Amino acid sequence: MKRRDFLSILGVSALPTLLPTTWGEESPDRPVLDKIEGCWFEFQHPSFTETKYWNADLLLFTAEQWEDKIREIAACGMRYLVLFDVAAYDQTFYPSELRPQFRLGCDDPLETVLTAADKHDLMFFVANDFFGNWRDSLEMMSDDDVHRLRVKAMHELVSKYGRHKSFYGWYYPNETGIREHYEDLYIHYVNRCSAEARKLTPQGKILIAPYGTRNISFDDRYLDQLHRLDVDYIAYQDEVGVQKTQVEELPAIFENLRKIHEKAGRSKLWADVEIFAFSGEAYTSNPGPAPSERVIKQLEAVAPFVEKILIYEYIGLLNRPGSKSFAGNPESTQLYQDLLKSKWIEEC
Repeated sequence: MKRRDFLSILGVSALPTLLPTTWGEESPDRPVLDKIEGCWFEFQHPSFTETKYWNADLLLFTAEQWEDKIREIAACGMRYLVLFDVAAYDQTFYPSELRPQFRLGCDDPLETVLTAADKHDLMFFVANDFFGNWRDSLEMMSDDDVHRLRVKAMHELVSKYGRHKSFYGWYYPNETGIREHYEDLYIHYVNRCSAEARKLTPQGKILIAPYGTRNISFDDRYLDQLHRLDVDYIAYQDEVGVQKTQVEELPAIFENLRKIHEKAGRSKLWADVEIFAFSGEAYTSNPGPAPSERVIKQLEAVAPFVEKILIYEYIGLLNRPGSKSFAGNPESTQLYQDLLKSKWIEEC
């Protein structure tokens, strides 16, 4: 899924030739995962029309509510949070000297959630965008002025928040759609960001989450691209929520991903499981929590092949019953309870 607006549809739909697989086959040296270990997190999604169920709630969140939401996520056993963006519409979600601040119910939500994450032993991948026209990923990735602003923001973020132990690393939200292989422009963009990130936070980890997962060509060119990408983790979008991939296709796709990542020996293989469903046709209706049965099947399908499972996303799509920081529609509590019952999350 193209996170910024849910609107791009890849033209390539045919699966590449896949190797045989056995669904649920366990690696002899790695147990099958049985827990969701992280999620995407946001203060405001830039596409307001696609998040009518939670953007309005988040707009009014107080510091106490943001603290409660972090506590809620930690209590269900997750450890990794991926901050979707730190800016949108030429405004930031934190006090900045670079751009005006987005008006929210909390003066500094980034400071608030990082402080809470410190307390609850959560780790944040902090976004380094959207500075510029977030609707045009090619412009965002290639424009030198945007890159210079992005670098200034990275320096500012580290200066203001780098002291937090929960500042685990970086997430680059300008995502690419894989059409058999990555575009060279995307690799250049990622490595350019990583060069700065490695200097600023030498111990920090870097995450990307491309879409177009079903279109990957598992060949020597893709292997070479994995060698060239300077990232620590790649969480591939499963694309079930956007109706591009069927759950039954996931084991073959992710087994092939595991094999080529093991061969490359560089970035670790994670999964980005889409727990949303559109109310009607994809991209033309509003997304909400997906049926629990489908989500559980998605988790079971990728679990034997990846090192970590993240979900897109907790905010708006999951809520603990009785939450003081509720954001989303009522079905979000049912999905929460069903994941708890099936032990994909815990409650402590």
